[in-house]
Amino acid sequence: MPNDYFQFQQFRIAQSACAMKVSTDACLLGAVADLHDAIRLLDIGTGTGLLALMAAQRHPGAHIEATEIDEAAAAQAAANVAASPWASRIRVQPLSLAAYAATRPAPFSHIICNPPFFRQSLRSPDAARSTARHTAPDTLSFAELAGFAADFLAKNGLLTVLLPPIEMAAFEQEAAQAQLHPATRLVVRHRAGSRVLRHIVGFRRAAGPLTEMELAIREAHSEEYSAAFRALLAGFYLAL
Repeated sequence: MPNDYFQFQQFRIAQSACAMKVSTDACLLGAVADLHDAIRLLDIGTGTGLLALMAAQRHPGAHIEATEIDEAAAAQAAANVAASPWASRIRVQPLSLAAYAATRPAPFSHIICNPPFFRQSLRSPDAARSTARHTAPDTLSFAELAGFAADFLAKNGLLTVLLPPIEMAAFEQEAAQAQLHPATRLVVRHRAGSRVLRHIVGFRRAAGPLTEMELAIREAHSEEYSAAFRALLAGFYLAL
């Protein structure tokens, strides 16, 4: 059973009210996203608030919005933010993406999302976990995410998304319909040469060359974290 909290170096994530707990996926996304020009950042489907808090730690100049459709998770994310050193720079909105779009927010220099991706699998009997893990007509769809980014991403802004390979291919089709183009791709494997687990892709409005990289989470012949993974999470994990 997952712990009720996850302690990072500079903040703590309480997660008892959240369907989706702190994961390696989310930590990687929060550490990898290019925040160089992220003055206004949006974390869509924030869950525990993890990505918003990682962004605040990484980029002292960023002002961050975070949306979350599940009221209990949104309340816990807001509490995690309030207990952090960056409460004045993060605002949690307990809204669906459609409801948030209706508020007509100002453009974002960066949008980050670890969206639901089990589009075809059986839905969990736990409604909150099912909403967090599955795309469905009543939850966040790939088309809705891409369309929102097309409407609210600044001219030179960046949308960063984490998905498994098959789901990323589907999302890229929706992104192309929204005139968003892959600019960077990080291919994540458990070990070098093993099957691909996740893609982390950055999308921009302007088409251009694609920069591709790979990351292995573990060393080739042990359960030790790889040097590259340790370098990415060195500022966050208590022990690596």
